[in-house]
Amino acid sequence: MRSMSENVKNNGQQPSAGGDLDVYDVAIIGGGLGGLALSIQSAKAGFKTILFEKERYPFHKVCGEYVSLESWNFLEDLGVPLSQMNLPIINRLLVTVPNGKELEKDLPLGGFGISRYKLDSMLAQIARENGVQLIESTKIDDVKFNNEVFSLQSGSEILCRSRIVAGAFGKRSNLDVKWKRRFILQKQNKLNNYVAVKYHIKMQWPADLIALHNFKNGYCGISQIEDEKYCLCYLTTAKNLEISSNSIQEMEKQILYENPHLKRIFSEASFLNPSPVTISQVSFSKKSQVRDHILMIGDAAGMITPLCGNGMSMALHASKIAFEQIHLFLEKRIPRWQMEVDYEKNWQQQFGARLKTGRFIQKLFGSPALSGILISVLKPMPGVTTKLISATHGQPF
Repeated sequence: MRSMSENVKNNGQQPSAGGDLDVYDVAIIGGGLGGLALSIQSAKAGFKTILFEKERYPFHKVCGEYVSLESWNFLEDLGVPLSQMNLPIINRLLVTVPNGKELEKDLPLGGFGISRYKLDSMLAQIARENGVQLIESTKIDDVKFNNEVFSLQSGSEILCRSRIVAGAFGKRSNLDVKWKRRFILQKQNKLNNYVAVKYHIKMQWPADLIALHNFKNGYCGISQIEDEKYCLCYLTTAKNLEISSNSIQEMEKQILYENPHLKRIFSEASFLNPSPVTISQVSFSKKSQVRDHILMIGDAAGMITPLCGNGMSMALHASKIAFEQIHLFLEKRIPRWQMEVDYEKNWQQQFGARLKTGRFIQKLFGSPALSGILISVLKPMPGVTTKLISATHGQPF
């Protein structure tokens, strides 16, 4: 393992901009699943790696907290002891529509439940143990590329330089806005103006069942995570919040409660936090996977609709796809342009069809009438349902 930068102060929390900065091999902006997984792979391979996260671990994040089993072996290889954690294995899906009709189906591969609060924190610790310079409570404001080296800035200060930069900063960040990425400039439409809300709750619910309860212009998922807690997370349009006087509680009573399954959940559950975690301006529009030589991973590269239950696995898998190309470049086996082209091509081959299918399904489930018709059509055709589910998931990687 290469030595850590000598230009570090404050107990390793802030790299110094004084004097000549060391050049890292890999710098990562964003410490979610994709960023942390990439940092661990990079450090284990012997590359000098730094990661910037604007929050401080552990922290809650809006997420459905269901992980497809395609990621199980990869996470264990990174160092997460999943087999020892007694996590709920989820192998059944329940879908309901606002009038109460329902469809239940076995999941072809299945998944497991774990909170981002726990999983991200564990990955952060594994990253540190493998030599990643993990800088918390630090927001990167800009990245400049010159003479084959990137400079990462916070305010007017250059925090580090690096040969590779990966953007793993989530659904929508200050950098997306500053760089005027295409999805930021698009007019508001049915794919780019959503609000997401997440609670952790306690209630009686089967540990092996994940449910998607639809309501007008949205849907709500519930599934078990660690310690017999449940993640209750929903996505809806900003319009629904606006017509509810911008009150989340009012929106839940007026709109979500129209689905009797949701009314029962919200009435019977014990809510474990004083307020939910929320995020706005969520976009499912197409995004680029490379921007000015920066490799985008996770939601920064493209976000699958949450009803597909595969966003966490996609972020993890994308980190592996990115690292395969980064490794070749840093070993001088391919030029930068080929690393970028091959990463984008491999990303599209793996995820392009999944995102397209997810956007199609989301349009159907945004309408009470269409979702009701879909349930009626799919119920007597379990094989078609299985194909739809499989189309939004991959194989173990």
